[in-house]
Amino acid sequence: MRIVIALGGNALLQRGETPSAAAQERNAQRAAAAIAAVAREHEVVVTHGNGPQVGLLANQAECDRIAWPLDVVGAESHGMIGYILARELHNALGHDRVASLLTQTEIDPEDPAFAGPEKFIGPTWNEARARALARERGWTIAPDGDGWRRVVASPEPQRLLGMEAVSTLVASGAVAICAGGGGVPVMRGADGRFHGVEAVVDKDLTAARLAEHLAADWLLLLTDVDGVYLDWGMPGAQRLKALLVTAVDPAMYPAGSMRPKMEAARRAAQAGIRTGIGALEDAAAILAGQAGTRIQPL
Repeated sequence: MRIVIALGGNALLQRGETPSAAAQERNAQRAAAAIAAVAREHEVVVTHGNGPQVGLLANQAECDRIAWPLDVVGAESHGMIGYILARELHNALGHDRVASLLTQTEIDPEDPAFAGPEKFIGPTWNEARARALARERGWTIAPDGDGWRRVVASPEPQRLLGMEAVSTLVASGAVAICAGGGGVPVMRGADGRFHGVEAVVDKDLTAARLAEHLAADWLLLLTDVDGVYLDWGMPGAQRLKALLVTAVDPAMYPAGSMRPKMEAARRAAQAGIRTGIGALEDAAAILAGQAGTRIQPL
């Protein structure tokens, strides 16, 4: 089978963990062990989040007084994570048929997300500093807890570039890592050329698009919880073992946690792709129906 494995942000950083190189390498070893258990028997394509890493790199740029475009910062994080994961997959699998590709995601210049940026990015400042940066750099800012942060658009992924290369690698027996952080966002200008965009694309929606582009049999959305729960956080919360796509309502779930994954699962299942949501270590068990939550196509 051909399986797209989408790693959540916990693949390289646990919640509250210091974003050090050592921490990311340690967590990458965990991720590689889980992926390898699947890749030994199936064709595998890996994608991943990059939220903590983008924030770290944006903060470094701010400290250095360098205003790198957000698409470049996203590409930088994609390369960093791709390298660490590829290295640990080499170690876990014992062969060198692993490749990390820097891929781009085309978005629509007319996407309504540009009219109301909501995705927080980068470090937190006090209000005065945030407003000064917004004036200097043309940013949109918004309050976040006790501070202020930059907000950017999160447009829908329309087309993933480089899929022919990814398909060729996978068909040859390689594990491909691509579309990290939702892919580097680009749009086609009036001149017909692609240009980078100051935006971020949701990684889960890109994972669903990736699975569709590659005609995958399965999409695994792996995170730091063991499945999708009814009444999450309540004493009687219960893990849902399986759902038909017609029973999936993403609006029932919190926007900041499970909703994007349920929306991605719904889209993949509508395209005929079986989807599993669950813990990183349970990847193989989810495929076997022994863990996680499975969303079934009609």
